Amino acid sequence: MNVLIIGANGQIGRHLVRKLQESNKHNAIAMVRSDEQKAAFEEQGVQAVLADLEGSIDEIARAAEGADAVVFTAGSGGHTGADKTMMIDLDGAIKSVEAAKQAGVRRFIMVSAIGVHHRELWMESAPYYSAAKHYADIWLEQSGLDYTIVRPGGLINEPGTGKVTAAVDLDRGRISREDVAEAILASLENPHTIGKAFDMISGGTPIMEALNAL
Repeated sequence: MNVLIIGANGQIGRHLVRKLQESNKHNAIAMVRSDEQKAAFEEQGVQAVLADLEGSIDEIARAAEGADAVVFTAGSGGHTGADKTMMIDLDGAIKSVEAAKQAGVRRFIMVSAIGVHHRELWMESAPYYSAAKHYADIWLEQSGLDYTIVRPGGLINEPGTGKVTAAVDLDRGRISREDVAEAILASLENPHTIGKAFDMISGGTPIMEALNAL
């Protein structure tokens, strides 16, 4: 499976690129914004394409040509304001969904955030972030694509355990970025996750087993 990773240079994205390449069943296509990032991935033997989420849908669609699936794991980052969050986490996500449709790619996995499907759980410190994720998820759900929406808890950089708790609604918790990447890979390989949206935190259930129970 050829998998376009939007946000490949982010922390989850880099884990996912590595896991896809190591699987020997998939080919990662890293979508990046700069020639330097593109060169860095290509030096690792990873196919890379240039496109900007603040560019056009056509630009992103060209990056998606030949892909079998798209993973959106991009984000504006914790140090930006509401304006950049809306342009990347909301508009960039929506443009990516439309680009996938334009390129004929039906499989789409969105990395969202825990609890954003309930307004009463939106982040008090940055409600615009929760709003961006919430409405991007709704757009994907109504797109007609074969979607999976993964809503991880607080992200940490500890090594993955390969075990999680996954459900439609969960109390807040934490999860390693590596385990999120592993769950994305498992979702790509598990058709049971199509049409599913779920919260996910660290837990005691092997990832594939947790996904099968959704």
